[in-house]
Amino acid sequence: DDIDRAYFAVFDGHGGVDAANYSATHLHVNVGLHKDIVKNPAEALKCSFQKTDEMFLFKAKREKLRSGTTGVSALIVGNKLHIAWLGDSQVMLVQQGKAVTLMEPHKPERE
Repeated sequence: DDIDRAYFAVFDGHGGVDAANYSATHLHVNVGLHKDIVKNPAEALKCSFQKTDEMFLFKAKREKLRSGTTGVSALIVGNKLHIAWLGDSQVMLVQQGKAVTLMEPHKPERE
């Protein structure tokens, strides 16, 4: 279609790099192939995070891998920014020199 899109992501492995590498390899594919990527990009991100997690858990069980990852991704669709994250990864947007709060990070003390 004629809509400009851009995708960015950062993953921070915990207990090894397997989960981070897997997510970096597969998450954007799952987002791009999601049925709602055009009409509901936020839902496509959310579902793709869940799908990628399920896929890695299957691989980790099969291969006896023991690692995890935090992650954050940004999907720009036209002039809209969609952010998805898991774990304690954070995103900072700076607009005209001022920080704009986009999220409340996950912390162990938060419900």
